[in-house]
Amino acid sequence: MDIEVEAVEDVGESAVPEGIDAPEYVLYGGKGGVGKTTMAAATALASARDGTATLVVSTDPAHSLSDTLETDVPADPAQIREEMPLYAAEIDPEDALAEGPFGGAGEGGAGESPLAGLLGGDAANPLGGSMPGSDEAAAMRLLLEYMDDPRFERVVVDTAPTGHTLRLLELPEMLDSMVGKILTMRERMSGMLEGMGNLFGDDDPEEGIDSLREFSDRIEQFRSVLRDPARTDFRVVMVPEELSVRESERLLDRLAEFGVPVGTVVVNRVMQDPGEVSDVAGDFVAPNHTDCEFCERRWAVQREALDHSQDIFRGHDVRRVPLFAEEVQGERLLRVVAACIED
Repeated sequence: MDIEVEAVEDVGESAVPEGIDAPEYVLYGGKGGVGKTTMAAATALASARDGTATLVVSTDPAHSLSDTLETDVPADPAQIREEMPLYAAEIDPEDALAEGPFGGAGEGGAGESPLAGLLGGDAANPLGGSMPGSDEAAAMRLLLEYMDDPRFERVVVDTAPTGHTLRLLELPEMLDSMVGKILTMRERMSGMLEGMGNLFGDDDPEEGIDSLREFSDRIEQFRSVLRDPARTDFRVVMVPEELSVRESERLLDRLAEFGVPVGTVVVNRVMQDPGEVSDVAGDFVAPNHTDCEFCERRWAVQREALDHSQDIFRGHDVRRVPLFAEEVQGERLLRVVAACIED
């Protein structure tokens, strides 16, 4: 099976991408554990090498960006390399949830935010529990701020696993439904509005509804950005295994329903020599398909999965990244990854 990939002759400094040919937003999505963080870190490093102020941000609750970059990545964007304008942040959904319109009771009680009493789990809240998707909504609120931040010329996003990503895209409809239910409740209980004021953290319940509407509008703007290939490259990461192929296909179908085009498909952990995958030269331990029965069988499984995924590849820019004998941590191997996936 032939898959067109960009050939890279070596991994010396001259071959490592200095800047990338990509729009201002690059998002990596896919099944959990397929290597989205690795791809995001490699892309961000390559992007910042030509002086482009680049932010790489993780919205995955199970962060691994710090380990991949071998540095402490804070919750708020901060420059992590002195020699290049590379910034990073790991969004903490719990901390994000405690702030803004989706804030919980916190130290200041329910009155701390317009929606705290309505959405929080305070005993005084008759609706009880947290709103489904509120953690994704809180993470999205911060992501929207970062994407609008004038400090950054490009934002690379390591998204949460597939289900979380899709819930983010579904938020506007969910919030519209929630606003409708609140308005209906207000009409039916118009005589009790004064007693319900503390549910919204203010004497005016309209403040909480306005917060929902404003947030819903911002997410709708975000979806518009995702639909614009001139501004966003949504990249799906998969591994050459049947389950990953199936989930990637479902993700592509769902993104298509939202009108979000996918420009690139990255096939990670391919059991081939780096030189076979992208003509990368270097001293790497490669799978032995001749004398290693395990390697031979795993490669047969991968080839079968790749054969079944031809429909996924059609119409997309396909890049392959080899399976390395060592874990991809630090800039040496991230440079190899960048050489495989970036121009």
